[in-house]
Amino acid sequence: MKQRKAIDAQAAATMISLCAIWGTQQVAIKLAAADMAPLLQVGLRSGAAAIVVLLVILGRREHRALGGGTWRPGLIVGALFALEFILFAQGLVFTSASHMSIFLYTAPVFAALGLHLAIPQERLTAIQWLGIAVAFAGIVVTFSGRGSAGGNDRAWLGDLMGIAAGAAWGATTLAVRTTRLASIPASVTLWYQLAGAGLLATAAAVVSRETAVRPSATLFASLGYQTLVISVASYLAWFALLRRYLASRLGVLSLLTPVFGIGFGMIVLHDRLSLPFVLGALVILAGILLVNARDVLARRGRHPHVRSVPLFSRSRS
Repeated sequence: MKQRKAIDAQAAATMISLCAIWGTQQVAIKLAAADMAPLLQVGLRSGAAAIVVLLVILGRREHRALGGGTWRPGLIVGALFALEFILFAQGLVFTSASHMSIFLYTAPVFAALGLHLAIPQERLTAIQWLGIAVAFAGIVVTFSGRGSAGGNDRAWLGDLMGIAAGAAWGATTLAVRTTRLASIPASVTLWYQLAGAGLLATAAAVVSRETAVRPSATLFASLGYQTLVISVASYLAWFALLRRYLASRLGVLSLLTPVFGIGFGMIVLHDRLSLPFVLGALVILAGILLVNARDVLARRGRHPHVRSVPLFSRSRS
């Protein structure tokens, strides 16, 4: 296996740029929510991105990885990825983009718990258990003195959906790490996820009758950006980094994503943040950092889940 390098200036700059892109995801969906329901946006953008990624797979001649029994775990990760984004999209109806940025990125905590149970080599250390406790304490803090987010008195429901979406993302990580998907090209795993989200999220939008569309420049720009920049270009760039650099270091840098998400939510959408949420968000990030600490301190180059992407992949898509 090719030896992966420590993070250099070029990798750090690229990773920060990717985090900034991923941090705009919730904002892009919210901006177009008046013209198309978030759930339908997720379904259409994922379906379109799946087509583009399939062309990439064919161009790289990686299509053989679609056979050989990978379709079974592929269906599982596709369903989990779809569940994540259905919860994510519906949560944005109730809560702010800033809140969703934090709660979605609790995924590493749930992934660590699942891997602890499934893989002996992934047993949690004391510092990781501490990180999980800290992260959940942060969640409790964000809900203390609960007020509304974005003027919606049901914001707590959206926040819970964000946490559930993070759990679904963590389960996707577990499915990738414990099945044949761990040994196939990342682009193929990404295709399974995008195809599943495209089909199931669109179907969910149809069933729930969230199919109204009001054509606008904002809607088309948002969908184009979500599809080509977030769901395709940024994920493929992330995979390119994973081939060259230590995944544990990249995973730590990806914690900048929710920070960017909160910042863009405040600047673009004028999100208001309560003091308990800000304090809780800082505690959650500290907990996630502790969960990732073992790999960083041990200087291992093990792959994290790339949703087909890990923290974002992250998204993320």
